Amino acid sequence: MAKQSAPRELADIAPRLVEITDEVLFADVWERPGLSPRDRSLVTVSVLAALYRSEQVEFHLGVALDNGLSVEELSEAITHLAFYAGWPNAMNTITQLKKIVDERGV
Repeated sequence: MAKQSAPRELADIAPRLVEITDEVLFADVWERPGLSPRDRSLVTVSVLAALYRSEQVEFHLGVALDNGLSVEELSEAITHLAFYAGWPNAMNTITQLKKIVDERGV
């Protein structure tokens, strides 16, 4: 997994939030041995999609690709979520995945 961190531009307004994000979430929680980074990404994308957390899911879709999930696997997970989390959530997330895939030329 590539080293993740909170957006640096947020440190000006919320330095402690950025510090906690980096030290607790990314340096501790994401590094725990119980799940692989790939599996953590699948869980994270699924939850963010289900909760319609658009800004966060966009970032984590990119992380998921970096952590070894394929476009096909993410697409399948999002399709599956449509029936449990709602069609608008799935459509929003798949639109964001398409944008990332197009930007990366995947």
